[in-house]
Amino acid sequence: MDIKNLLVTGGCGFIGSNFIAYLLAGGHFNGKIINCDKLTYAGNPANLDAINNKFPDRYVFQKVDICDGDLIRELFDRYEIDAVCHFAAESHVDRSIKRPESFIQTNIMGTFNLLEAARAHADRFQLFHHVSTDEVYGSLGATGYFTEETPYRPNSPYSASKAASDHLVRAYHETYGLPTTISNCSNNYGPFQFPEKLIPLIILNAMEGKALPVYGDGRNVRDWLYVEDHCEAIWSIMQKGKRSETYNIGGNSEMENIRIVEMICDIVDEIHPAADGAACRKLITYVKDRPGHDRRYAIDFSKLQKDLGWKPKETFGTGLRKTVEWYLENGNWVEQIRSGDYQKWIEEHYGS
Repeated sequence: MDIKNLLVTGGCGFIGSNFIAYLLAGGHFNGKIINCDKLTYAGNPANLDAINNKFPDRYVFQKVDICDGDLIRELFDRYEIDAVCHFAAESHVDRSIKRPESFIQTNIMGTFNLLEAARAHADRFQLFHHVSTDEVYGSLGATGYFTEETPYRPNSPYSASKAASDHLVRAYHETYGLPTTISNCSNNYGPFQFPEKLIPLIILNAMEGKALPVYGDGRNVRDWLYVEDHCEAIWSIMQKGKRSETYNIGGNSEMENIRIVEMICDIVDEIHPAADGAACRKLITYVKDRPGHDRRYAIDFSKLQKDLGWKPKETFGTGLRKTVEWYLENGNWVEQIRSGDYQKWIEEHYGS
């Protein structure tokens, strides 16, 4: 496969920006990347300033909402898009519980617009890769793992909207012959993650001596995947994966939420101790559980390992330490994200 013009949707977000950096700075891709992002609260074009400066002829940013079908079609025409890696999504479970409408629009209708634009250029189109989540499978008990054959049982508006988009992508291959692949990943963590998510929220609160909120009894289990490992897995699927197939991507790092918080506390105490010497674990605060909170996710990624030879490089311990150190060293990025002027700055530079 010789991709010339790759459209990355949601490329200013956490995983998308890491993926673009992995491809260009890592020397894994020789074509042009067109980054299409609406720039919601979680999208930050500054994540890719270094890429923009180093690869001005091979990196293009376009502020576009994937829900706008006309603009998406225009992008495909103007840049002769021949492949898509689709990250753009509303992705926070709590937000989906409070405001599900935007999740339905972006995650379902936005994906539909992209698929239609790809189908309209079937003569040159090489691959539509859809990035999804293990949350589409629902919740596990104390044992067992999600496989690619696990039935879908989404339990939140977020996971239901992602399940619907997965089905659309599969249907466009079966109905129209569009070349597609799908990946369902476990929880990501690493640099540039928006501070509403568990790991960066706990890191930043711990650094500032604030309460460390833990839902319920803290015993909910997730499998954790370092973002650079995820990027490598996606590119491996895009390069070598069988068309129409789904691949699970996991980090082989099952962990209870409370244990993650305790590990972060210990690292912060070591490298950024409180002025009064107080232990960070004293800040842990149990809060009311979220509605429909899935108890356990665990990914079986043996298909990806067997068929494509991928496995994660980072353990949870090494990846978590790298992540804590990154947030400690990038206070300016954090302050920009948290600033009340951030959206104003986006509108001034990129339009409302």
